[in-house]
Formats: sequence, C-alpha cells, structure tokens
Amino acid sequence: MSKNIKIVLGSIYLIILIAFLYFIFSKFDISRISDFSYYKNIQINLEELIGKNLIFNLILFFLFSVIWVVLLGFGSPILIMSGILFGKWVGTIISTVSISFGVLSLYIIASYFFKDLVNQILKVRFEKYIERFQKNEFYFFFIFRFAGGLGIPFALQNVLPVIFKMKNYNYFFASFFGFIPSFFIWNTIGSGINKFIKEADEFNFINLIFSKEIYFPYIVFIILIFISILVKKNFFND
Repeated sequence: MSKNIKIVLGSIYLIILIAFLYFIFSKFDISRISDFSYYKNIQINLEELIGKNLIFNLILFFLFSVIWVVLLGFGSPILIMSGILFGKWVGTIISTVSISFGVLSLYIIASYFFKDLVNQILKVRFEKYIERFQKNEFYFFFIFRFAGGLGIPFALQNVLPVIFKMKNYNYFFASFFGFIPSFFIWNTIGSGINKFIKEADEFNFINLIFSKEIYFPYIVFIILIFISILVKKNFFND
C-alpha cells in the first residue's frame, strides 16, 4: 500500500511541477530573456494582478504552497516568490502560515503511511536523540526549525519527527514560530529583488548584490548559519 501511495504522490508531484513549469514558460518570451525592460513589465503586471484581488491571490498561494510542500517541494523558491508577490511583511505571514500547514500535512501523511520507511531511513542516524527530544519535544524542535534544520534537506526535516512520535500541535507551533526568522530573511530578499527590478534602469548584478534590500538579509542569513552551527554543537552533539 505504501509503495502504491508513493507512486501516486510522485506522479501527482510530477504532474503539478510540469504543469507549473509549462504555465510559467508559456507566459515567458524566451527571445527577450536578456531584455531587462521585459522583467520590469512582468513586475508591473504582477503588481496589478495581485492588487486587483489580494485575498483571492493569498488563498491561491496558500493552497499552492501546501500542495507543493506535501509533494516534497523545496521551501526557498516559495519564500522568495512570496516576497516578490506580497512584500516582506505579508509575504512572511502568508508563507509561514501556508508552509506550516503544508509541513503538518506532510508529517501526518508520513506518520500514517510511511512510518516504517522513515524509521528505516532515519532512526539509526538519529536514535541517540530520541530520549532527549521526547523530554521537551516542542523546545527542541523549535530550536531545530529556528536553526534552519541544521543543514538537513527540507523534505527530511519535515518527516524526521516521525521517529520521535511528536504530537501534531507541538509540531505545528514549533514549526510556525521557528520558521519566522529565516522566512523573513528569504521574503526580504524576494522583496528586494522586486524593488530592484522596479527601480533600476538596467540589470547590474553587482548593484543587485550590494543593494541594501539584498546584502543586509544575506548578512543576517550568514549570522543564522553560525547560530545553526552553535546550536548543532550544543544541543545535537554528544
């Protein structure tokens, strides 16, 4: 049964991914790929589209994000996109809420249908942390999320608590609050890219990197990486 579900989920993921990529590239004029004014027009059209019906677009983004995460999609593209579409503040809120529901849905599915598979893959590697984690699962998982998952791929982060038998509400709220710092950074970068496209007359990679809206979030991101290293050393090493 688990094998059949994996095949179904994998097929759905591929269909959604192909449909999404087809939609994007069907709207994209390849002949103007080096024309910066083309991106400025896209940016203007996106702002108009989002502004016409913000609530509808937020709901659409929420649903897409939940499905994307459940089907093991990467987190960072969603975060940058939410920053571009909705700005750093609204983008942070909608991406945090939607991805938190997405990871919870994935966790529940993994707990019911892929428990044996997850234990087989991850339990040997993380078995030494089970007793420590179960003493205060919310605290440790919050630290884990806050530290960016300690370098573990996003999809594995989301199913790892299966081996700890974590409670759903602790999983959701630890994820929600732990996500906020790093999600704000990614959304700020997305918002900065959007602002650069709006204000610049031509594309210049150096100007993009050294614009305040981009380099400042990167500095904070580097600090977060160092925090992640310290957290791993103090909380998740013997």
